[in-house]
Amino acid sequence: MGRVLIAAPRGYCAGVERAIITVKEALRRFGPPVYVRKQIVHNTFVVDDLTERGAIFVDELGEVPDGSLVIFSAHGVSPAVKDEAGRRGLRTIDATCPLVTKVHKEAVRMAEEGYEIVLIGHAEHEEVEGTLGEAPGRIHVVDPARPEEVTASGSGRVSWLSQTTLAVDETMRAVAELRERFPGLADPPSDDSCYASQNRQEAVTLIAPRCELVIVVGSANSSNSQRLVEVALNAGASAAHLVDRAAHADEEWLRGVETVGVSSGASVPEVLVAELLAWLAARGYADVEPVTLTEETLTFSLPPEIRPTRNPG
Repeated sequence: MGRVLIAAPRGYCAGVERAIITVKEALRRFGPPVYVRKQIVHNTFVVDDLTERGAIFVDELGEVPDGSLVIFSAHGVSPAVKDEAGRRGLRTIDATCPLVTKVHKEAVRMAEEGYEIVLIGHAEHEEVEGTLGEAPGRIHVVDPARPEEVTASGSGRVSWLSQTTLAVDETMRAVAELRERFPGLADPPSDDSCYASQNRQEAVTLIAPRCELVIVVGSANSSNSQRLVEVALNAGASAAHLVDRAAHADEEWLRGVETVGVSSGASVPEVLVAELLAWLAARGYADVEPVTLTEETLTFSLPPEIRPTRNPG
């Protein structure tokens, strides 16, 4: 009856996989409870699974009992949060994605070199909050959809950074507008866009023109998952929707649809994609064609506190 084009890469990126393994290994090695500041990654299924294993998710360190073990999420934290943990004697493991850490280091360097920094991103996102804390008073956050609202004075040197999970074209449009206001706008030393977000966006761009409908598996608070829906629509899909689970999909979306595109955000386990494929197959969309942009091989080493120990000799 119908067919499915399933995009690859999709699902877990190296930073997400590292963060989830960090929590699981901390629970195995140290035993529950293990506290996690904020959601370790933005996916409801993953958070619920880790909660069942003994992880306790908190919004702020004030909720963590003295002497406890706390893990910082993949999105990163500000130096002020790390200082607070140190003052309270909390044991910490930092599961920040290394690509986010790179942006933090760039923010510190730019501030030390006297730049005003325009950080393109969503002010309420944990990643932006963490980066902002690296150089308070030097960083101005601007929404990628409203770069004209930037508050930087431009009286001296101005540079830009971005939230790693934004759509690449969205970021570059914002940069182009910022450059009109600040002609000498300095670029970061390298592209801050997350390789995984970019790959998933480009893979969706490949399938979207061939689909009447694209369904992205991901949680509503996942920035990179939301971007995939936007990318699908911009690339030619007639409709695109974000679902946390297959049970949240609507059969009405399938009316008159011959080809459905499927992808998932960088914090989504493959089991949820399989669940959606089964839901589609039960409704006549059993012909599944993989469309692969590239193979991802990047891995990140685990935080030192939980790395496997080597036996001497």
